[in-house]
Amino acid sequence: QVQLVESGGGLVQAGGSLRLSCAASGTIFSPNFMAWYRQAPGKQRELVAGISSGGMINYADSVKGRFTISRDNPKNTVYLQMNSLKPEDTGVYYCNLRTSFSSWGQGTQVTVSS
Repeated sequence: QVQLVESGGGLVQAGGSLRLSCAASGTIFSPNFMAWYRQAPGKQRELVAGISSGGMINYADSVKGRFTISRDNPKNTVYLQMNSLKPEDTGVYYCNLRTSFSSWGQGTQVTVSS
C-alpha cells in the first residue's frame, strides 16, 4: 500500500510562484512514474507534468516553460516548481504514483488571483 502526502499549495497573485511537494511512503516498486494532475472547478482532472524513475519528463503544453517537475528517488518525493502562475492554473493539484497500479494523494489547493 502506498500513501502520498502533498504540501505547498496556497493563494498567490498572478505572476507569482509556488512549489508543491509530494512524499510517497509504503511499498514502492521501480520503475515507476510520478505525476502531478490538477482539477479546476467544473473541469476534468488533467495531467500537468510527469517524471519517470529514470528521469523522463513530460509537460502539458499549457505549463511548458513555466513549471518544472523534479524528483528525489531516495526520498520518494516529487516536486513541482510553478512560476509565472496564471489564474487559469487555479485548481486542486493531485500527486499520482503509478507502477502496476495507481495511487493518489488527497490534493492540495492552488489559487491564483488576478
